[in-house]
Amino acid sequence: MKWAVIVFPGSNCDQDAALAIDRVLGDEVDLVWYDQDNLAAYDAIILPGGFSYGDYLRSGAIARFAPALNGVREAVQRGALVLGICNGFQVLTEAGLLPGALLVNDHLQFRCEMTKLRVVNNQTPFTLDYQAGEKIRIPIAHRDGRYYADAGTLAELHAEQRIAFTYEQNPNGSKDDIAGVLGINGRVLGLMPHPERAVAEWMRSTDGSRMFTSMHRYVKEQKSLVGVATEGGDGRG
Repeated sequence: MKWAVIVFPGSNCDQDAALAIDRVLGDEVDLVWYDQDNLAAYDAIILPGGFSYGDYLRSGAIARFAPALNGVREAVQRGALVLGICNGFQVLTEAGLLPGALLVNDHLQFRCEMTKLRVVNNQTPFTLDYQAGEKIRIPIAHRDGRYYADAGTLAELHAEQRIAFTYEQNPNGSKDDIAGVLGINGRVLGLMPHPERAVAEWMRSTDGSRMFTSMHRYVKEQKSLVGVATEGGDGRG
């Protein structure tokens, strides 16, 4: 399996994400500059945390126009996985790949702390190695992390089981305690907490590791299914 971590001017968690993948999986992972629009070689793409373009206009609002986002859109269409972490979540909402928006925290403060999450849906490519309803610990580090969507969108997210994670104790005022949401096809996840910062005991939690193992498992299983179909051919071989 091959991973890409997109690097925007202002990204500061790109190395963390790459190191987490190497530590947890040992998979091949490339740091890919924002001006590369061809991501066809990658099975999974991470948009990391940080302050893309300094968040000067609005968090993620400038990064949405980067050439790499064209590659991300193509990747989603062909079935690759896309994980947007913190600022990456903001970029995905600004780009229209996820519903809703991330607003300034209701207390107007930057918060960097460990949070408890509940796994709402464990039948996604990002949550296969978690249990439904499981409580996990993953840290946050954001000021603009308050998830907002209108009532109709929230109803759709609940009905379609596209809320992947919720906060146990809401740290930012997010609607319905939402910490992570899925795209329509289920292969795009936006998550405000940082799973790459929860992959070792010295980080105070290893719960983030299973997000990466889940993604690896999903891709491996999908490739296995494709291999079986290819071997079967048209039924005459």
